[in-house]
Amino acid sequence: MAEGSSLDVGSSGTGAPGILLDSRICIIGEKLKDDKDIIKAAESFQVPVVCSPSGKDILADGKDYDNVFVLDEFEGQIYDTLVRSGQRILGSTALIQFAEANEPLPYNTRPLYTTSMRQLILCFTGFRKKEDMCNMATLIHHMGGSIRKDFNTKITHLVANSTAGEKYRYAANLGIPIMREDWIYKTWEKRHEKSCLATDESLMELRLQPFFGCRLTFLGFQEDEKKHMEEITVQNGGQVTEPSESACSHVVVEDMGTSPVVIPDDISPRAHVVKMEWFWASIQMDACADESIYIYKVPIPTTPLKGGVTTLSISCSRGYKRKRHKESVAHQLALEVAQEELDPLVGAPEHKRRSSERASLSVSGSFLDATFSPDFLEGPPDIPSETLIKSPIELKSMTNRQQVCMELLQTETNYVGILSTIVTLFKEPLEQPDQVGGSLLDATETKIIFGNLPPIFEVHKKIREELATLMQNWKEEHSIGNLILQHSSDLMRAYPPFVNFFEKTKEMLLQCDKNKPRFHAFLKRCQSKPECGRQNLVELLIRPVQRLPSVVLLLNDILKHTNKSNPDHEAVDKAIRSLKEVMMHINEDKRKTEGQVAMFDIINDIENCPAHLLSSHRSFVTRADTQELGDSISRRGDTITMFLFTDMLEICKRRSRGVGAGKSPGLTTLSAAGAGFKSQQKCFKHLQLMPLPHIKRVVDIKETDDCKNTFALVVRSNQELKERLYTFILLGEDVDKGHFLRLLCRHMANAVCRADAENFLTSLEPQQLAIETSDISSSTLTRAIKAAYKTREKIGRALSTKRNTPGKRGLTRAVSSIISPLRSRATPTSSLKGLRLASTTNLTELGNSSLATSTASLPVTPMLGKKVKSASLGPATSKYL
Repeated sequence: MAEGSSLDVGSSGTGAPGILLDSRICIIGEKLKDDKDIIKAAESFQVPVVCSPSGKDILADGKDYDNVFVLDEFEGQIYDTLVRSGQRILGSTALIQFAEANEPLPYNTRPLYTTSMRQLILCFTGFRKKEDMCNMATLIHHMGGSIRKDFNTKITHLVANSTAGEKYRYAANLGIPIMREDWIYKTWEKRHEKSCLATDESLMELRLQPFFGCRLTFLGFQEDEKKHMEEITVQNGGQVTEPSESACSHVVVEDMGTSPVVIPDDISPRAHVVKMEWFWASIQMDACADESIYIYKVPIPTTPLKGGVTTLSISCSRGYKRKRHKESVAHQLALEVAQEELDPLVGAPEHKRRSSERASLSVSGSFLDATFSPDFLEGPPDIPSETLIKSPIELKSMTNRQQVCMELLQTETNYVGILSTIVTLFKEPLEQPDQVGGSLLDATETKIIFGNLPPIFEVHKKIREELATLMQNWKEEHSIGNLILQHSSDLMRAYPPFVNFFEKTKEMLLQCDKNKPRFHAFLKRCQSKPECGRQNLVELLIRPVQRLPSVVLLLNDILKHTNKSNPDHEAVDKAIRSLKEVMMHINEDKRKTEGQVAMFDIINDIENCPAHLLSSHRSFVTRADTQELGDSISRRGDTITMFLFTDMLEICKRRSRGVGAGKSPGLTTLSAAGAGFKSQQKCFKHLQLMPLPHIKRVVDIKETDDCKNTFALVVRSNQELKERLYTFILLGEDVDKGHFLRLLCRHMANAVCRADAENFLTSLEPQQLAIETSDISSSTLTRAIKAAYKTREKIGRALSTKRNTPGKRGLTRAVSSIISPLRSRATPTSSLKGLRLASTTNLTELGNSSLATSTASLPVTPMLGKKVKSASLGPATSKYL
């Protein structure tokens, strides 16, 4: 007998009590007998293996074995017979699973077909029919799961048919998955898959939806918001109904309006009247939230009594007839007016003048010049008691300077309150490790959205506390300017990371809001709270971008009301300049960051782009779409895109219209497999990478009625004796030629450490380069391109030293002097009068009395290891430099 497992069958089995029996695997049925995987798995346990058509012969043989019967299906007469006789029964899937896991045969008292629910402990709620529960319990046992009648902390999953009951509430609060009954049946359908687990992601999607069996109605919402919530209701298993319907289970009320919502008298007495937050909390936790936490309460004023006025809050619960009166609305409005009158800063004359000043404040046309929004949010922030003004100060007793300083403290307090709301209401809950229903965002997404905010929060808390101390013990000599100056370095460090990556933050936030329903519900739920003031997270996150310009405006007001004899006058003026420097630094740093980020996108969109173009010291400046008047760089008619970097000019061919032509860098490359192109073909193809020091002169070809947006580049590297002339025409109207050329010259000067950027730019008439207006006046560039192609051939013949062989390219090339910074003593051998000049690599002996430029020549740059042929140039050409 083979060595194998044994079992003490004191209470069950075929042997005598207290006797250890060896195990034996009995494979039942012809189908399993011929299955090589089943036979191999059975033999791996090193116990006897026998096969039988029905198993009756094995039960009758009388041998002392603890038999383990392996069946293909748990149904039929054979299965019923084995169950009644109390045999150990395994399914074919379970046998293979235990064999592959190198585990011994299980001592199961119930038939076990698969281990897909192994180690799961389930509980039921909401089921009425006992027969249904028995069927589900049997399948759970067949899949290795356990069942408990009462709910406890060991329960791993709740199978529910209703969103009511204590079991459901406990599971929802503890974050235990609440599953539908078809979760059990779908898992059983996959019983033949040995790798299937009930906790697989595809099966865990069969959760009980939050509004399963609920009928909702919505009151007080805007039409678009109401429609949005109704769609979400249907998506999450609920139905939309009218409040008067007897089946209505929940009345969701918009509780953030300016006036209370009138509750109809004829609503169903069984309906829960809940706040909007209940709806979004249910979506966020992926379970129906406890209605008792979110009961909608309507404030109703009572009859004035002797000794004062009392206001009551009535809970709109089931069976209560709700009635609203006009007096309640009037009372609410009166309270709001009274609250406004309590604000000591309302009506301050300095506050009204700032609207016009804000429009005039501009920092380099920067991103910081954003639209200003109110600084106050409903619900005052949690301010430490030691920083509050302990006693109220009457407005009449304040000086003008004190009033504006008080306004600075008020706006700083509100701003810190906004930052505190973002941190405590949004950031910290998202960072909690144990969130009900699982994490709403991963760590990377949370860091991108909120990672740069805490330093700003910390520095402004310090500023607010110091301002509060000054205002509590106010003196005209107190220095507000020095207070700001003390924190200017902290502001310089805190703001750039946030402002530079704000667009990335916003993009990530909107993407998560769109693609993650639970996170969308979390944002909506937070937005419904008073401390958010009905503003969404994007609107709150824009406040740090707006804050520094606002502080500059307030400091300007303080400066106006500060006597020049006051020591703080000079300090405030320095503080204003310091904050503007911070803003300028932020703008410049943001431009550099955007340039580096854009460089990654550009390189990704260019086929065969040189790897060394990507560098930490290089950033993207601008781009321009052009066409070359010739074919020196690319074929005639190709659209050429120039990407200007701080020290390089990348020249690419833009792909045809079908493969992403006209797409900006950074956009996802198009897949053109269906159009006959290679999949994921990039938008641009690399042609030439031109270092800016190799560009010796930029030629601005003057505008005429027929010749527009044309310019030329004179290029020569240190390893070349000849200069090349490339002539281009700008396409489209989105790029200003003058600005583009001046920008190019400025970066050319920076690249060679020169301060005279204007000397790199010269201007010529079209006739001086023999560019005929008829070549460009056509509605298309076809004629211009053809003319440019012919021009190159004409110049080749005109400059050839072999006049009798104009068609050959055996030309003697010399260094050009038409617009070159190099000088020479040679005289030209021919004239270009009447010839059309386009892009060419053959600039030689060009002399024309009409070629005069208004700019001074550039100094000669010595070329290492090269000798210039001085005989190729003469005085007639050098005078044009």
